[in-house]
Amino acid sequence: MLRFAHTYFLWALLLVPVFVVLFMLMRRWKKKALAAFGDRAIIGRIMPEVSFSRPTLKFIFFIVAYALLTIGLADPQIGTRTEEKKSKGADIMILLDVSNSMLAQDFPPNRLENAKRALSQLIDNLHDDRIGIIVFAGEAYVQLPMTTDYSAAKLFLNTINTNIVPVQGTAIGAAIDMGMKSYDFKDNTSKAMILMTDGENHEDDAVVAAESAHDKAVVIHVVGFGSPQGAPVPIYDNGKQIGFHTDSAGHTVISKLSEDMCKEIATAGHGIYIRATSANSGLGIVMDQVGKMQQKTYDSKQFKDFEDRFQFFFAIALLLLVAEFFISNRKSLRLSRLKLFEVKKP
Repeated sequence: MLRFAHTYFLWALLLVPVFVVLFMLMRRWKKKALAAFGDRAIIGRIMPEVSFSRPTLKFIFFIVAYALLTIGLADPQIGTRTEEKKSKGADIMILLDVSNSMLAQDFPPNRLENAKRALSQLIDNLHDDRIGIIVFAGEAYVQLPMTTDYSAAKLFLNTINTNIVPVQGTAIGAAIDMGMKSYDFKDNTSKAMILMTDGENHEDDAVVAAESAHDKAVVIHVVGFGSPQGAPVPIYDNGKQIGFHTDSAGHTVISKLSEDMCKEIATAGHGIYIRATSANSGLGIVMDQVGKMQQKTYDSKQFKDFEDRFQFFFAIALLLLVAEFFISNRKSLRLSRLKLFEVKKP
């Protein structure tokens, strides 16, 4: 398996065709300049030491050396060794509410951004636990399958917004059911869900779904985002706020944290409920609870060690540059007089 450690250096290869075009234009200009003096055969006799082919050879050496140096700077690496590593940890499925009410600004800049920031810090502190992300509003979708690739988890996390789910609402029960389908129950690892929501406008029986999850030994913790006093839900157009959501009577809709619903879900899932604040998301307390779960070894993973191969590219490039330096633009008259391959007439 081949990869490059510094891929941005490869952009320099785009200069190769530029150099080739410039060299061809320069050669064409020289030919026209020589043609103005007379026939090439005659000029060859007048200037016997001038070589018309060696500059091309020198340029080929140079351009190949340049390409090899560029590839070497990108640090090509080859996977050479595969080893198995067994890990102990829990499977943590994040259920993240992305309904419009999560845009309420009682937690500046809004509830969703605070939840994403807290999740990013959680991911930074993970070691051997596997993590997955499910986003939900009126429907639920798997944003990230269960993985230990924390870099990928943060990458997917950055793409989450309220437009990622087309149907609005708060289908917490559907998110829990989706999380249950995403687990692999054959590996017997400890499993937990962390529900991050304001608990408002739930459209299905989330409590029943939480009870069903607990029947399969899945613990559900709930982190509530928002305030009991609530805040209006802004409307955006091309990233610019143009107003607030209103009801059928034209009154501004106030979104409030539904703590009772959040507590019911946590109780049914035999987990804990934490109300997030602008200073503390409460995920640290939740992870303490997850850490107390029995840690079991899950399926071994394959890791590949990569070794650098830039040395070979640098070595060949250096040889080509040295050869290019010692190749003269003029012919060697001594060698030309040897006429080693001349056939003598009888």
